[in-house]
Amino acid sequence: MAISFDKALGIHPQAMLLREQRSEILAANLANADTPNYKARDIDFQAMMKGEMDNRKGLSLGTTHSGHIDAFVPDDSDLLYRQPNQASIDGNTVDAADEQVRFSENSVMYLSSLRFLGDKFKGLQSAIRGE
Repeated sequence: MAISFDKALGIHPQAMLLREQRSEILAANLANADTPNYKARDIDFQAMMKGEMDNRKGLSLGTTHSGHIDAFVPDDSDLLYRQPNQASIDGNTVDAADEQVRFSENSVMYLSSLRFLGDKFKGLQSAIRGE
């Protein structure tokens, strides 16, 4: 009987890819905290994951090549502008403290998925060895 990694690992590989992309977006916001007229951006993680779950229920598009990875990454249409809590004189919408909190939260969630996947692989390895 073949092992289906998609079924065994669930949504976690896609969540990790999306969290990685979100880390890059949040890091760009932090790097531009002092750039005049820079607009903070982010993605709606939950909405994108819901879309991926809908795709997994049979609504997905087929890949054009067998070597393609079945994953999703946000493009510019998925990026949202963040509304600032307080207006800035120079037009920058980055709140550094808020961005650091979001970045830290995203990092913890990434590490949680990584830990979950590591445990899944250990379980699969034990099953294959018959332990």
